[in-house]
Amino acid sequence: MRHKMLWDMDAVIFDMDGSLVDSMWLWKAIDIEYLGRYGISLPEDLQSRIEGMSFSETAVYFKEHFPIPDSLEEIKAAWNRMAWDKYMHEVPLKPGIPEFLNGCRENGIRLGIATSNSRELVENVAEVHNLRAYFTSIVTGCDVARGKPSPDIYLEAARQLEVAPARCLVFEDIVPGILAGKSAGMRVCAVEDAYSLQSREEKKALADYYINDFRGLFISEG
Repeated sequence: MRHKMLWDMDAVIFDMDGSLVDSMWLWKAIDIEYLGRYGISLPEDLQSRIEGMSFSETAVYFKEHFPIPDSLEEIKAAWNRMAWDKYMHEVPLKPGIPEFLNGCRENGIRLGIATSNSRELVENVAEVHNLRAYFTSIVTGCDVARGKPSPDIYLEAARQLEVAPARCLVFEDIVPGILAGKSAGMRVCAVEDAYSLQSREEKKALADYYINDFRGLFISEG
């Protein structure tokens, strides 16, 4: 038996960081380390400024706002190197994800990922956690014209999944992502995440549903 939020859905689209995997914490750590290489302190409001930006948009922001000698490609390559070991060894799936993915597959619900992260990292995460076979579509922010909160990434995921936006359910953990899903005409379930606890009430107000984790969204009828 599926949760009511899934009753008339043909596809589920996940944001990755903070929704599919518990990884939002690592990006602040990487920003501190990377800027520290050049003697730059992390601005207190940096995370809120770049929230929702694609991997490439974030690199442009860093290049424009900080005295960094690296090229855009060098910045992104450095972030990929710094993040990969953490994703491989320190980033777990959100509780209940394996059971939820199996439930979706058994019920014929198509699965996609729409992430602001780099393709290299999302493909690596999918491989480490044996997720690749579940997902028909993986779209990154660099694949579309505008990052979240614009709807582009979710509309492209729906196109690849061949499902009408109104029949897609999005799982998101940050406000710009929730806004992106709603702007795409999709139903959105906000996901609890330690990184965005200060936005909990706003997330609940903007989203159609709110969950602490993915346990119990499919219940065996046997």
